[in-house]
Amino acid sequence: MRKIWLVIKREYLTRVRTKGFVLSTVGVPLFSVGIFAISLALATRKPNQPLKISVLDHLGGFTPQLLVELTEKLPNGEPRFELVRTRDLSANERSAREELTKEVRDHELDGYLEVPKGILRGEKAIFHTRNSNDYSTLDAIGRAVDNAVIVRRLSDRGIHVDNLNEVTKAVDLAVVKVTKSGESEDSGQGLVLQLGIIMLLYITLLVYGVITTRSVLEEKTTRIVEILASSIKPVYLLAGKILGVAAVGLTQYLIWAFTAGLVSAYGAGMGSAFRPGGGALNFHVPAAYLVYPAVFFIAGYFLYASLYAALGSMVSSDADLQQVQMPLTLVLAACFILYPIILRAPNSPLAVALSLFPFSSPILMVCRITVQTPPIWQIVLSLAICVATTVGVIKVSARIYRVGILMYGKRPTLVELVRWLRYT
Repeated sequence: MRKIWLVIKREYLTRVRTKGFVLSTVGVPLFSVGIFAISLALATRKPNQPLKISVLDHLGGFTPQLLVELTEKLPNGEPRFELVRTRDLSANERSAREELTKEVRDHELDGYLEVPKGILRGEKAIFHTRNSNDYSTLDAIGRAVDNAVIVRRLSDRGIHVDNLNEVTKAVDLAVVKVTKSGESEDSGQGLVLQLGIIMLLYITLLVYGVITTRSVLEEKTTRIVEILASSIKPVYLLAGKILGVAAVGLTQYLIWAFTAGLVSAYGAGMGSAFRPGGGALNFHVPAAYLVYPAVFFIAGYFLYASLYAALGSMVSSDADLQQVQMPLTLVLAACFILYPIILRAPNSPLAVALSLFPFSSPILMVCRITVQTPPIWQIVLSLAICVATTVGVIKVSARIYRVGILMYGKRPTLVELVRWLRYT
């Protein structure tokens, strides 16, 4: 037991003292929050000065209603769009279009809208601009054109509407999630949290599995394993490696969980401070979302790490390692790809089967728990199946590892692997 502990201690201290561990532990949360904040800021950012546009109106009388619909304001209170000029039923349409195109090209205009004569019958309006990727501007102009066309059609039928936005104003739908512990409003933060947890499980299982197999390969290629095998049984060496790397992964999870708890508490406190009497901000991480991922990570890690360790002992080069570990990587990737099935129907027969299958349960059962918590017996059964499978896989991997770490040269065939399993 002391020798196993020495292997665990060495693997653990070697990993946690590296710059990569520190950067990933601190950097992953900061990077995720930073990317989310930057994306939100860029998505909601508006220009600081009005956009100069012109209208080439072939229909006639369309521009006044269009201006009524272009009601968006800049942060400083000025109109977002400034109409420079309007041309109704130009005698020389080609010259007018060429002149406006030149002004856009010379930065005198940000764009001009061409309203065709048949727009009320469904003919397309055309917006000429230098930047065709400014979807916020294109969406605002598109909505204004739609509303102006609807008002014009209603007016032609004797129905007069002063402000279409007031008539067609949408009603927001609030979503309240019902659980055994009560009800809570979900404004989309649940989906973000679910995706974050699933992505975290997928990445950590893959990364720490690869770390285990590379550790085995490194000691095998440097012949250090020959010295270790002379003083400790290979099965104990395998167990020490797996437990040591597992401790590293669990340490990282605990740090992330503690940070998430602090952020959750901070969000609730800030909500109470800035909205007294209105309730805290809906930023809360349930305890189950912190405990279950850690539990299933441990079960899934031992399952995949034992397989990765066996693969590492079978090969003698990085090139061979890339080939033999690809099937395991694809299995993990498939678990992440199958996430939408759980999201749409968490209690369907397929979702239940996937969450009980041992090679997908470490990710997909956690997915079901975060979407809609299943009966406790299914969670326990999933964990039990995963643990039982892990015990069997470790026994098989230990036999392969015992022989493979001292075998060099070509990669073993399937027949040779079977022969290794029969060795006593």
